[in-house]
Amino acid sequence: MLKAEHITKTYNAGKKVALLDFSLEVPTGSIYGLLGPNGAGKTSFIRIINQITQPDSGKIFFDDEELNINHIRKIGYMPEERGLYKNMTVGDQLLYFGELKGMTKEDALREAKYWFEQLNIDQWWKKKLSELSKGMAQKIQFVVTVIHRPQLLIFDEPFSGFDPVNANLIKDQIIRLKNEGTTIILSTHRMESVEEMCDYVALINNSKKILDGKVFEVREKFKKNIFSVILSDVDAATFEIFSQKFPVENLKMENGLVFFDLKNETEQSALLPELLKIGKIRSFDEKIPGMNEVFINAISAANQ
Repeated sequence: MLKAEHITKTYNAGKKVALLDFSLEVPTGSIYGLLGPNGAGKTSFIRIINQITQPDSGKIFFDDEELNINHIRKIGYMPEERGLYKNMTVGDQLLYFGELKGMTKEDALREAKYWFEQLNIDQWWKKKLSELSKGMAQKIQFVVTVIHRPQLLIFDEPFSGFDPVNANLIKDQIIRLKNEGTTIILSTHRMESVEEMCDYVALINNSKKILDGKVFEVREKFKKNIFSVILSDVDAATFEIFSQKFPVENLKMENGLVFFDLKNETEQSALLPELLKIGKIRSFDEKIPGMNEVFINAISAANQ
C-alpha cells in the first residue's frame, strides 16, 4: 500500500536531519507499527505521507503510484495534537470534515451515524466540542479520521486521553477496520499495543531506520536463549548435578514445584532428556522478549 524509497528530510537549511535515507514498505491490509524515541523522525515521515511537507530527496508510492495530491482523500490521519473546532457542534463538524474529504453531505451523514452507533455517542450530535471531556473529544477525532473510509489510516498515539475501557473500544475498531482491508500505520509508545495489534514494525532512531520486519520475527532476533522451566517430583541429588552442568537462574520452590530459568545454547531437543532425569516437566517455554525490551535494547545498541 505504501512504499518509501530513500527519503531524506532536513530543516534549518540542512542543519537538522529529520530523516536520512529512510526506506519502508507497508503491506496492504496490515497494521504497521512506527516506533522510535521522541524526535526520532516519525512525525516528519507522517507529515510527508500526508503531503504537509515534502522530502528533500526520495520518493513515496501509494498503491503503486507515486504519491500525489489525489491520494489525500484516500488517507485518514489522526494526529497526536488534535485539531477540531471547539465552538462548532459535533454533527456540523463531522459533516464539514466529511465533505472536505470529498463526501456528499448524505454520505457523510450516513457514515457519521454509523460511527456514532459503533462508539455509543448518539447523544452528542448537537453538543459543541467545548462541552465534551478530553476522552469524548478523542472519540470525535477518531470518527473524523475514519468517516470517509480511507484506504490508509495513520494513527499517532490514538489511545492518548482514553480510559482503559474506551482505549479497548478504539483498539477493537482499529482491528476491525484492518480485518475489512484497511491498511493502518500506528505510531505509539505503548509497546503492549504494538504486540497486541501490529503485524509489522519499524524502529527509527536519530533519523534512521534501525530495524524492521514482522513483530514476532523482530522479537525473535533479540531472544537470549533463556528457557522458563517448571518441574515436579524433583530428585534433589540429580537436580544438584544438573545445576552444576547448566546455568540455573531465579530458582524458586513452591507447593512441590520447582521454578527456574535456564540459559543455554543447547538445542531444546537435547535439554528435554536432561530435564526428564530430574523430574516431571510441567512447563518448558523459551522466553521471547517483549517489544518494550526490544525497543530499549535496540535504541541502546544504536546509541553506543
